Amino acid sequence: MARNTYLTMKTPTEARELWFSQVAAADLGEEQIPLQDALHRVLSRPVEALRSSPAFHGAAMDGVAVKAEATFTASPRRPLRLEVGRDAFWINTGHPLPAGTNAVIKVEELNTDADGRFVGIEKAAFPWQHVRKLGEDMVATEIILAPGIVIGAYELGALAAAGVLRPTVFRRPKVAVIPSGSEIVSLGEAKEEDLRAGRVLPEFNSLVFSALIREAGGEVDTQPIVPDDPDAIRAAILAAAEDGADLIMMNAGSSAGSHDYTAEVIRSLGELFVHGIAVMPGKPTALGLITAGGRRVPVIGTPGYPVSAIVAVEEFVLPLLALWQSRSLPRKDVMDVVPCNALPSRPGMEERIRVRLGMVGDTCYAVSLPRGAGTVTSLSRADAVIRVPRDSEGLDAGQPVQAELIRTREQIEGALLIIGSHDSTLDIIDSMLRRKHPRFRLTSAHVGSLGGLLALNRGQCHLAGSHLLDEGTGEYNRQAMRDHLKGTPSLLVHLADREQGFIVLPGNPKGITSFEKLLCDDVSFINRQRGSGTRVLLDWELKKRGISPAKIHGYRDEEYTHMNVAAAVLSGRADCALGVRSAAVALGLDFVPVGVEQYDLVISRTYAEDERMLALLDVIRSTEFRDTVTAMGGYDASRSGTLLWEYDGE
Repeated sequence: MARNTYLTMKTPTEARELWFSQVAAADLGEEQIPLQDALHRVLSRPVEALRSSPAFHGAAMDGVAVKAEATFTASPRRPLRLEVGRDAFWINTGHPLPAGTNAVIKVEELNTDADGRFVGIEKAAFPWQHVRKLGEDMVATEIILAPGIVIGAYELGALAAAGVLRPTVFRRPKVAVIPSGSEIVSLGEAKEEDLRAGRVLPEFNSLVFSALIREAGGEVDTQPIVPDDPDAIRAAILAAAEDGADLIMMNAGSSAGSHDYTAEVIRSLGELFVHGIAVMPGKPTALGLITAGGRRVPVIGTPGYPVSAIVAVEEFVLPLLALWQSRSLPRKDVMDVVPCNALPSRPGMEERIRVRLGMVGDTCYAVSLPRGAGTVTSLSRADAVIRVPRDSEGLDAGQPVQAELIRTREQIEGALLIIGSHDSTLDIIDSMLRRKHPRFRLTSAHVGSLGGLLALNRGQCHLAGSHLLDEGTGEYNRQAMRDHLKGTPSLLVHLADREQGFIVLPGNPKGITSFEKLLCDDVSFINRQRGSGTRVLLDWELKKRGISPAKIHGYRDEEYTHMNVAAAVLSGRADCALGVRSAAVALGLDFVPVGVEQYDLVISRTYAEDERMLALLDVIRSTEFRDTVTAMGGYDASRSGTLLWEYDGE
């Protein structure tokens, strides 16, 4: 089959308006449901109270019920005695007022005779004092809730008080989700050996879709995986339509590849309005309408890559489900943020960049997460999304911009932002910090040790992770702090000593035991990025041995974390990497140690007494942290949390 092309891409707004103009008029229908099943359902019509609440005049305080007009003469100089059972009637909060009374005097304001027959008052009561009057909350026939309201806990209470025990709600929109692809298998069928060999891919987009659709009030019908075959795709779409789907989501098969058939199948069954959206990620989205069994059913073809697919769901599916249920999507909170690094973008395409945030002083700094359309962790780790307009080439570092928040402001304000070298212990710190100090968390960005110190000096983070070796003295981090943190007084706090070495495949098939072995023609290497402590260590070891980096195959092939270089070895992309033992252990790889290095935290003195920082220090000085890190292998955490040096910034 010929490869498809995107000839006339539309912006997300243009595509949404065009599609909605054809599919927005769907009638979901209504149903009455028991009140106990109504949580998160959407009201389809105005709700009238079937009874008043309260249904009687009731006491709002404990005390005595009286006729207010009979107390008007009471004063401190002329106290008034009321006979219990004739002029005053004992009453508890919530009980109905006795006939002939219209006020309640609090028990604290009463002087009771020893025999309890009389009570004395020194202040007059006024009519309806401390009384909940009939219908004070709602009156029968009054409209208490409007259509389109999502029933929450408070709405359940209002419905119950109004006597509405079977509210009328929209029928849940039924969404058929059809995963496609000859290379994908269900999660239960995915075998580790097949995944590692690249023979299959696990299908999990439908799981994410289902959660989003249910949160939006929909009902999900996930279909079996369909192979890359136009006849099979056509049959699956028709079957879903005939089974009563209000919306059909075809996942994967919508791009411009030669085996992506969704768009043409939609066209053959009805109308294809849009194929190609000017947004990154999410470009391959297809929007159409098919006719089957006398019904017209909207169909969306979403990209196969997870992040692209989620953008399509957020831009088109969720707004459509809200429209069908006469409700609006909640507006996302926004915050002014400052990117730490430049965020280049492709002109002509709107781009959604997911970022992590940290409030440093009065400024919220943003660090970009990996931008690949298949990087699903960018969804789970993101604090916010920055939208780059289609007429822009991106954003400069330090250029303020608005970000749509995914996390709450409280979560963002409770985060410590660490920029610098990657280490797996940072994830342990974050986990323990959240558990022991739930208001706080650690947000990390991995740009290498040098990048972390430069960011700390610019005031863009609270602390940096560093393991920069001084070639002249063999000392870690102190000289780098003197060179790059002038004017920024800082503390050097030890985190762990860790083993560095060669990460190789099990059995070490290339026999890599020394730096000299990297010169062999049949050995490929994967390196860390410039500025990282591991790169500095490598260059120092090569320099000592007189080895030219240019002679190492793969020296310029870079990754940003120890886990990423280990994954490159596991996948066969490289034969060897220099990294920490814990990364090799985590992926079942062999490790050839070459030395022990010092990994430290460099903390700006400005934030040394910040309650978030004190909580972090509490974590890394704990026995639990030290034991957990040691158990990972390749670490000595016996000195974690030790203050090594105070740098005055001079």
